[in-house]
Amino acid sequence: MVIVAGLETAELKPGFGAEILDVNLARSSDETLDAVVEVFNLRGAVLLRDQQLEPDDLIRFISRFNEPEGHTITQFTMPEHPQIYLLSNKVVDGKPVGAHNDGVGWHTDYSFRENPVMCTMLYGVEVPPEGSDTLLADLCAAYDELPEDRRRFYDSLSLHHSYLHFMETRELGRKAHTPELIADNPDVIHPLVRVHPRNERRALWVSTGTVKEVIGMPNPEGLELLEDIVKFVTQDRFVYRHKWRVGDVLVWDNRCTLHTGTLYDDKKYTRLMYRLWAKGDKPIGVAEAA
Repeated sequence: MVIVAGLETAELKPGFGAEILDVNLARSSDETLDAVVEVFNLRGAVLLRDQQLEPDDLIRFISRFNEPEGHTITQFTMPEHPQIYLLSNKVVDGKPVGAHNDGVGWHTDYSFRENPVMCTMLYGVEVPPEGSDTLLADLCAAYDELPEDRRRFYDSLSLHHSYLHFMETRELGRKAHTPELIADNPDVIHPLVRVHPRNERRALWVSTGTVKEVIGMPNPEGLELLEDIVKFVTQDRFVYRHKWRVGDVLVWDNRCTLHTGTLYDDKKYTRLMYRLWAKGDKPIGVAEAA
């Protein structure tokens, strides 16, 4: 056990993340919630188990990170709380209640936006006894292991992110897009190496699905380089695998992690998760941070 920001914590894996112990989010003061956010800023992810939360509790908690972020696709948002998005394979009255197999594939949320989301929060309401794990890759640890010449090379690169490219090429959950959605989500350029605004660590800020090209490199060479980097950062030594229990709240920092969901036996088990986002800021590269 380690005390961080006045809270009892245990590492999720050596050097990454923190399980915060003996905190009841529904009954905590704003000061305690702010301490949880501070641990998040230092550790890249936080886990709190055995929570019993109503939607208002979740909104209050995510708001301590920043203003809640809305959702590009609103089909599965909670009517009374549109900041909460449902992930589920359940069907009620012949209609799905949530997005199924959403988030499978290594990525960071909303990387196609000028200001990607700061963090993603998941709350486990119904959890399969096997499968449906969430994996988090520590992009700072991966950057730190690079040789100096490779760091300098990656520091200089930028990536072209595209919502349209993502929607047209995603393997699971491919959806039709509209002119309005495309207009609201124009292509953006972000640095490959991102400097964290709170702790100044550098992260190999790659993603799959949204990246159309590495600026200044022809395809397929550029995308092959990106694939090699993703393979590097998602090695087991950089990855935390979260096995869900009902009542788990897991929050990860999209500024310094990649994540992916995993599949489960959706004919045998049901799953229901609540997902929330907090607004972020424009990624800053090494040259801009200097």
